[in-house]
Amino acid sequence: MAIARKNNIHIIGNPDAPQTLVFGHGFGIDQTSFKEVVTAFTDDYKIVLYDNVGGGKSDIAAFSFNRYATTDGYVKDIADIIQELGLTNVTFVGHSVSGMIGLLTSLQYPGIFERLIMIGSSPRYLNDEEQDYIGGFNQQSLNDLYAAMESNYHAWASGFSALAMNQPQRPELAAGFAASLTAIRADIAIAVARSIFQLDHRDALQHVKIPVLILQTADDIAVPGAVSEYMEARIPNSTRIKVQTTGHFPHMSAPQEVVSAIKTFL
Repeated sequence: MAIARKNNIHIIGNPDAPQTLVFGHGFGIDQTSFKEVVTAFTDDYKIVLYDNVGGGKSDIAAFSFNRYATTDGYVKDIADIIQELGLTNVTFVGHSVSGMIGLLTSLQYPGIFERLIMIGSSPRYLNDEEQDYIGGFNQQSLNDLYAAMESNYHAWASGFSALAMNQPQRPELAAGFAASLTAIRADIAIAVARSIFQLDHRDALQHVKIPVLILQTADDIAVPGAVSEYMEARIPNSTRIKVQTTGHFPHMSAPQEVVSAIKTFL
């Protein structure tokens, strides 16, 4: 299937299981970031892993700056994957921006998911003083981030990976993230970063119709705790669990905590 090549799709787990888990990764990483989590579910679930176009081992020829200038292109990709594979009884597990992409997919394609799990996700990264919203960044800090990416992408990736992973006692995690970031074409990474950090989907939260699990880490540079509290207050039928690890990648730094939270929710 063309879509299997486009998104580097892998299906593992129990092919006869009535329930399916679909895992969507965040910016700068790929499906292998879930490797320590998915093993806990292979006996009881069909598991679908994929790479967002532009990252991982997706088909780079499929990337379009126009299509992926917003989250809409990724929403359509997820719907195409679900429909092409004929998946039913799906729980979508999305890390970072993929959590929000999953939320938007559930709204644009009602019934496509039964449940949604959002790991370190945010409806808006930019502060909004008029509405007393803390997203974690002001516009100048984001402009500085883009400028750093454009000036020396590899140097930026090295510094940003350590801050975002926030696991100084385990430098190999930051090194792995840096390697994943630098494997992405710089122009694509910069364009995707702009589309992510400038998004604002706060108005969508109130319309979600399915159960949602919100996972928040103890100290996340990209998504402060106030964001998960904001989402919990506005997403009907949502549950928020705070895991004790630090950084933006709890499924990599503390996979067993994430597994436990997901199993409780499921």
